[in-house]
Amino acid sequence: MKKTILSLLVLVTGLSGFAQNTSYWQQHVAYTMDVDMDVKSHEYTGTQKLVYTNNSPDALNKVYYHLYFNAFQPGSEMDRRLQSIADPDDRMMADGKSRISALQPDEIGYLHPTSLTQNGKPVSFSEEGTVLVVTLAEAIPPGGTATFDMVFKGQIPIQIRRSGRDSEEGVALSMSQWYPKLAEYDFEGWHADPYIAREFQGVWGDFDVKITIDKNYTVGGSGYLQNAQEIGHGYEAPGTKIKKQKGKTLTWHFKAPRVHDFMWAADPEYIHDTLQVENGPMLHFLYKDNAAIKENWKKLQPKTAEMMQFFSKNVGTYPYDQYSVIQGGDGGMEYAMATLITGERKFGSLVGVTAHEMAHSWFQHILASNEAKHEWMDEGFTSFISHLYMNEYMGEKKTNPFEGSYKGYNYLVKSGKEQPQTTHADRYAENMPYSIAAYSKGEIFLAQLGYIIGQENLMETLKKYFNDFKFKHPTPNDIKRTAEKVSGIELDWYLMDWTQTTNTIDYGITAVVADGEQTKVSLERIGLMPMPLDILVVYADDTQETFYAPLRMMRGEKENPYPNLTRTVVEDWPWAFPTYDFTIAKPLTAIKAIVIDPSQLMADVNLENNAWENK
Repeated sequence: MKKTILSLLVLVTGLSGFAQNTSYWQQHVAYTMDVDMDVKSHEYTGTQKLVYTNNSPDALNKVYYHLYFNAFQPGSEMDRRLQSIADPDDRMMADGKSRISALQPDEIGYLHPTSLTQNGKPVSFSEEGTVLVVTLAEAIPPGGTATFDMVFKGQIPIQIRRSGRDSEEGVALSMSQWYPKLAEYDFEGWHADPYIAREFQGVWGDFDVKITIDKNYTVGGSGYLQNAQEIGHGYEAPGTKIKKQKGKTLTWHFKAPRVHDFMWAADPEYIHDTLQVENGPMLHFLYKDNAAIKENWKKLQPKTAEMMQFFSKNVGTYPYDQYSVIQGGDGGMEYAMATLITGERKFGSLVGVTAHEMAHSWFQHILASNEAKHEWMDEGFTSFISHLYMNEYMGEKKTNPFEGSYKGYNYLVKSGKEQPQTTHADRYAENMPYSIAAYSKGEIFLAQLGYIIGQENLMETLKKYFNDFKFKHPTPNDIKRTAEKVSGIELDWYLMDWTQTTNTIDYGITAVVADGEQTKVSLERIGLMPMPLDILVVYADDTQETFYAPLRMMRGEKENPYPNLTRTVVEDWPWAFPTYDFTIAKPLTAIKAIVIDPSQLMADVNLENNAWENK
């Protein structure tokens, strides 16, 4: 059948609703920071006022901060992890050795608080690698607030991973994970994980940030610039002129409301373009004044507006008035209201990385699940929606837009190195199984969910999930329960088997035999993971029909995914039965072929036994 997946993904209006957990709570932060950057020494000093609201039911006697830049030092946990893992990230290696291990004192990164008070009283604190442990002067009671005042100093490492200075493409400053960042406290307790170049989590709040830097540098990133008419650099109102500033520096003032991170980048050679999305945000593009990339970056701009509209239509309206695409970093990485991407790419790659990182705005910066524990909810869902965009708008037009992820997943299964998706991101034995579990298997979670509950229900689930859990920290159970409410199908088995085990799906056709004027088809479940089955029958006259065997524990059925074909719903298949038979009301001679799952959206690990041909 030549019916594309996209044609099945009907874009339906999402449902609004209440959060599924009525006792839900989350913490709140308000940062006010003032930073002085020395672009020659790559050192900076700063002050931070942090107002922390404890919305939990617990009294807090300690708090923790992340000091990410401390990872870029010889002997750090990130350095030792690079030296011990079997397949280290190539970007972090040189001549087979950790680049971090060779850093000189003026090349390392560091972030050191020099003083810290709670409500004006000194507190006890100690650095433990990338985590600051703070013993409070007094407990913060449930519903209480505390104001922490900190003075800190930092040094920007050379560009190795995500953050840094002087990247391979010549970007001066990529400032992500650059400030003392309060760790998340939620219903599971504190999440003060050491940083080894994996994932992040943050507390929802508001940022008020002032950055004083050489006036020749153009800055872009999270937040809205408050003093555009003083700064200029392409932020001023069209047609207006900026008075020449005295002195060697400018102080940029940004505010970022309702976010859980703050990133910025700066370079003296940035070109700064803007584009207003119709009924959407203002887009900012900051990229190097490099003749070799200018054409691609100009062509990227209308495509970025297009993808912004696509994601807003299919997931939910982008809630901010601004989004920035900035050349920097060492690949592509998502941040609040912005992304850092490498810019010296072919056009298709430039669009692809922008689509993926922008899509993270929905699944990581608005639906802020815990990436360290449930990275597949972010990377996988982001891959799903960005691949839909690329398939429709970049001419890919694949029958299965997610086929690359299915191939990756099969590779992982055959490697014997798969670990459950419940594995903490830092605890994967190697990078390969982590990456495929997060990106490919995470994407298949949604693609296969569409196979189980129907494509219309899948897209409605995404919209309801976004509307119910935006600006929260959803967990795997939340996407499962949303899909159950939309579809009326029970899905606990699906979430459990796919994410909490390494059970595989493997169904096969074992026999097709004549039964008088009818035909008996025998099927076998070989893998431990259960699934409902769509079975396509092609007759000798080239007509087709489908048979649908629901999984009994689903307690429901999906709509016919092929409305142009007759469908027969046969008896439910109880999971514990390894074999199953059904009957076709035509003689064996009338049947040309039988195929399990013609969509190939079911991640069956052995397709060789999925088809039978009458020879």
